[in-house]
Amino acid sequence: MKALADPLRMQIVTLLAAESLCVCHLVEETGAKQTNLSNHLRLLRQAGLVETEPWRFLYYKLRPAALEAVAAHLGGLADTARTTAESARKRPCP
Repeated sequence: MKALADPLRMQIVTLLAAESLCVCHLVEETGAKQTNLSNHLRLLRQAGLVETEPWRFLYYKLRPAALEAVAAHLGGLADTARTTAESARKRPCP
């Protein structure tokens, strides 16, 4: 969740949803500095959300299964919250 919380990382993920891109494309699309993008991409890679494809340049692409896992987890939390809200469950204060 922390990996997706940053606006620039979310922009990177959104761009990578449409196509695989190298850092030079991401610099062009976001206006961010290359070193800043590299740091964000490293964090997204460590979180398992993106992977690299070696070509002439290093391309980044999304890992759909990782995003699906995040979505499933959030969906489960929403279901739990909905059930709790419907039952008006509250923990009594001491």
